[in-house]
Amino acid sequence: MATLAIRVEIQRATDETVLPENSQIERWARLALTGSKQKGELAVRIVGEEEGGALNRKWRGGKGPANVLSFPYSPPAGMAMPPLGDIVICAPVLRREAREQDKPLLAHWAHMVVHGTLHLLGYAHEEDAEARRMENLERKILEGLGFPDPYATETQSQKP
Repeated sequence: MATLAIRVEIQRATDETVLPENSQIERWARLALTGSKQKGELAVRIVGEEEGGALNRKWRGGKGPANVLSFPYSPPAGMAMPPLGDIVICAPVLRREAREQDKPLLAHWAHMVVHGTLHLLGYAHEEDAEARRMENLERKILEGLGFPDPYATETQSQKP
């Protein structure tokens, strides 16, 4: 399996107490990497609102913390095990979003880990076609984990 060449490091830099286990986060990231020929390291950093907001302002020009940020890494030539990149997840934002969207917290966590990992692999959602491709892959991965469609409420609310 190609994903074995990826080492997943998890950093907890938040006071939040209700968080997934490291083994769950690693499993979700590895499932998103299935079929990828990527090698190296993937860091998942769980942060609070202060760090999440600072990173969002600095790198995306955003206001306040984002739920997930992905930072792909472009290694110099010849690096043996280059980092794939970093994913930063703001735990308080995920908790709040899950409550507001009436989603199970663990399902939302799984979605954001998968979503962030797919960004590191080059998936995007700026245009409709690429968004559909990415969302369909997210749905497939999450369904395989036993989680509901993360876009179901959005799709239902957009129906006439």
